Amino acid sequence: MSFRTLDQAHLAGQRALVRVDFNVPMEAGRVADDTRLRAAVPTIERLRRAGAKVILLAHFDRPKGKRVPEMSLRPVVEPLAKLIGGPVAFAEDSVGEPARAAVAAMKPGDVLLLENLRFHPGEEANEPAFGRALAANGDLYVNDAFSAAHRAHASTEGLARLLPAYAGEQMRRELEALELALGRPQRPVMGIVGGAKVSTKLDLLENLVGKLQVLAIGGGMANTFRFAQGYDVGASLCETEMAETAREILENAKTVGCHMILPTDVVVAKVLEPNAATRIARFGGEAKIQPDDKIFDVGPNTLAQIVDAIAEARTLIWNGPLGVFEVQPFDRATVQAAQEAAKRAKAGKLVAVAGGGDTVAALNAAGVTDDFTFVSTAGGAFLEWMEGKTLPGVAALAG
Repeated sequence: MSFRTLDQAHLAGQRALVRVDFNVPMEAGRVADDTRLRAAVPTIERLRRAGAKVILLAHFDRPKGKRVPEMSLRPVVEPLAKLIGGPVAFAEDSVGEPARAAVAAMKPGDVLLLENLRFHPGEEANEPAFGRALAANGDLYVNDAFSAAHRAHASTEGLARLLPAYAGEQMRRELEALELALGRPQRPVMGIVGGAKVSTKLDLLENLVGKLQVLAIGGGMANTFRFAQGYDVGASLCETEMAETAREILENAKTVGCHMILPTDVVVAKVLEPNAATRIARFGGEAKIQPDDKIFDVGPNTLAQIVDAIAEARTLIWNGPLGVFEVQPFDRATVQAAQEAAKRAKAGKLVAVAGGGDTVAALNAAGVTDDFTFVSTAGGAFLEWMEGKTLPGVAALAG
């Protein structure tokens, strides 16, 4: 994988159009979580130090091509200014006279945020005319929003065809981490995939089986695999219609030599509530799952298998929790497996890369996010990369 970075760009005095992800959580018109703002700071600071004029492009929510006042990016200005320790100007539109005038007033090192790109239908439609209108205010283009790179929009793909295009610092970190995980990983490579349904991660499972030496399945999707093998899963979440597909994935894994870890024991309860009465049930033998049992986590024996596999792995890719980690005590397996992975990653014995909304929340709950090699907040883009798909916003940066 090869892509252009800011190391290759002439920046002094240049108008840098920087695509960032400022689709942040808002509460009562204020930014509730500035994680995505902080992710953009290294690129902004590098461009400022080099004497570039930093023009930030972003979307917020889904205005569907119309100007929706409550979806303005203006509330981002103040918290961003605090993070970079300097003023941030704001333009009332992303194109046209408001944008042109705001850009014309900039000096080297200045930072300007343009209004929500998605107020224009041309953004999501990747209309050439809208792309040219954006490009008119820049000399070069920087994509620092991996989370939007799976969309072929004017600001993620179109602009990169019109101006010299480079990966920003956060984009570079993301791509390098993913390359370490799947492009040229240290073996053995292990995957942990959880979540509710096989159907939502079918492409991911099919791609990973051919790339991993070990794949552990947790969450509700593990129930579907066990059901496909003829086991009773009680009243648990299960996609019975995906049984044949699950069997095909298992057979393919056997053919290519990917060892699948499926739950041999599980934590069950009658209801999903904090500190509910639980017991350990097993697939086969005694302590069977009862008709009204619901599976909410993998059991201690299965967890031990997963922890042992992590100890043997050199690379770990994680997407999705092993159980319903939001409700105790069903967070136990996810937390303990995450702590083991974090410990080994911190010691330099494991490259541990994780991503996806639920995964990030689970690692935060376990208090181990900072010890993983890399944790992606990209969601859909991270998933599509793991599925082996080409991301338009990344392909446009190829060098």
